[in-house]
Amino acid sequence: MTRFAVVGHVEWIEFALVSHVPVPGEIIDARSGFHEAAGSAAVAAVQLAKLAGGVDFFTALGDDERGRQSQERLRELGVTVHAAWRDTPTRWGFVHLDDDAERTITIVGDRLAPHGADDLPWDRIEGADAVFVSGGDEAAMRHARRARLLVATPRAAATLSGIQVDALVGSGKDRLEQIAPLDPPPHLVVTTRGAEGGEWHGTEHREGTFKAAAIEGDVVDAYGAGDTFAAGLTYALGAGYDTDAALAFAARAGAANLTGRGPYAGQLTAP
Repeated sequence: MTRFAVVGHVEWIEFALVSHVPVPGEIIDARSGFHEAAGSAAVAAVQLAKLAGGVDFFTALGDDERGRQSQERLRELGVTVHAAWRDTPTRWGFVHLDDDAERTITIVGDRLAPHGADDLPWDRIEGADAVFVSGGDEAAMRHARRARLLVATPRAAATLSGIQVDALVGSGKDRLEQIAPLDPPPHLVVTTRGAEGGEWHGTEHREGTFKAAAIEGDVVDAYGAGDTFAAGLTYALGAGYDTDAALAFAARAGAANLTGRGPYAGQLTAP
């Protein structure tokens, strides 16, 4: 049985369904709204829990209502949450989900990520098949490296220096997910390009492209599709898929996410 972990951050998100994103000075009415524990690592953790039957999630939360709600909600979604509690408020944001299925995001507050010195059960990462990281200090990244495979987003690049990353997954369209050089170089670098698919580069000058997966249903919204892709890749690599098969599976996970409202409704379940 495969075993997975995630190290990174949570954002409490307020979603509003709107016809369009308001222009400066405009006031619009939302048709409806909802809230969710989300953010890159949380979205990846929930997708891995659905695929693998569980996941260990190492994070940091503000000791406030949003932090406590985030922990409770992620546990409801099948995630085993290991949280370090901070005096800083939990990061939050709001998202416009418009009629073109696009998401426009505003984030408030500092990103909270775990530290290696936090009193968390880091030993649970030992022997995991793969871990996905979106943030944490250098010591937390060293704990993450205890897994068999380490998959990272470029958002974690600042604390990954000197750590061998097996796969770095970024976006060719999102400025916060631009691929950054790491030393040592990752074994696999994946750049996603939405409906255009993407490309990958590996060791020994190996490289290739991959196609976006067919979307089975109506596109509802784009929130969480990239993070779900990264989780799908983490799962597939940890399960032993080769590069092409892992990317195809990740593309299917990202496409499925587009068919559900918010980050979780469209995610894949166990294959």
